[in-house]
Amino acid sequence: MATKDQMKALVKSHADGDDPQFYAVAMQVAAKAARTGQEKFAQELRDLVNDLRESADNKAQVASILPLTKPRGELGALLNVSYPDSRLGDLVLADKLAERLQHVLLEQRQRDALAKHGLTPARRVLLIGPPGTGKTSTARVIAGELGLPLFSIRLDTVLTKFMGETAAKLRLVFDALAETRGVYLFDEVDALGGDRAVQNDVGEIRRVLNSFLQFLEEDTSESIIIAATNYPELLDNALFRRFDTMMNFALPDDTSVKSVIKNQLSSFQVSNLSWPRIFPAALGLSHAEISTAAENAAKRTVLSNRTRVRTDDLIIALEERPRQGRSSEDTRS
Repeated sequence: MATKDQMKALVKSHADGDDPQFYAVAMQVAAKAARTGQEKFAQELRDLVNDLRESADNKAQVASILPLTKPRGELGALLNVSYPDSRLGDLVLADKLAERLQHVLLEQRQRDALAKHGLTPARRVLLIGPPGTGKTSTARVIAGELGLPLFSIRLDTVLTKFMGETAAKLRLVFDALAETRGVYLFDEVDALGGDRAVQNDVGEIRRVLNSFLQFLEEDTSESIIIAATNYPELLDNALFRRFDTMMNFALPDDTSVKSVIKNQLSSFQVSNLSWPRIFPAALGLSHAEISTAAENAAKRTVLSNRTRVRTDDLIIALEERPRQGRSSEDTRS
């Protein structure tokens, strides 16, 4: 057991917030316990100290980027920050799309190797596709896989009726982007990057787009910029040229439908499901809608005291979800 001096040292180091001293004394106690035959206690204490050290290191890493979670001035209203733990395995993507995403991650992880040859990794990614097909989830996965914070830009607070104010707010975002490496998501970017050739567009919006394009062009940070849109036809052509990689998302095919449902129902028995009946019911639904339908079927299963999800319950849940551009009533006609 710990000596009186060791006990006092533990208490004092804890009170002083001196973690290294606290860990050192605790390891001394563990060593003494091992010498007196208390191997199990000694190992448990060593494991506990190692866990505490690892936890402290992780907190220190997060603390180095926390200032942006409570930024000074207007920045707090412009950015929402999160620390995703999402991984590639959480996504259901078509093979080509998954391969492109993996390559973006590989370039980021090997950016030092690329730099030796005067090359830079892809870090401006444009995500295009219907709502609910995985664009925002992809941004979370990129952040999670690279261990970076995800900053979502709140365009509702960035855009104002005064062009000068909007440009100033965009400048704040890009200054933050240069100061703190992270994944910065401009969702519904068509609000910023609308086609300048549209006849009924107002001059203010065009100047906002010009400012956005200029900031993108001038940015030399190591942060990753992700822009997402449901309406690529609304984007100005110049915006496409500012991005290194474009990823086109689509509604899921039968293979993806099956994967989404199985992922959502992983804690249930699904071997009885009739996929030839399910696939037509899922036609026209996004990944998110299919996942919601599967969750609803799961809840019905639990409340019915069953362990198997019935095909009929899943089909009903799928048919209740709105299709792209159609109401829920239309889907049942």
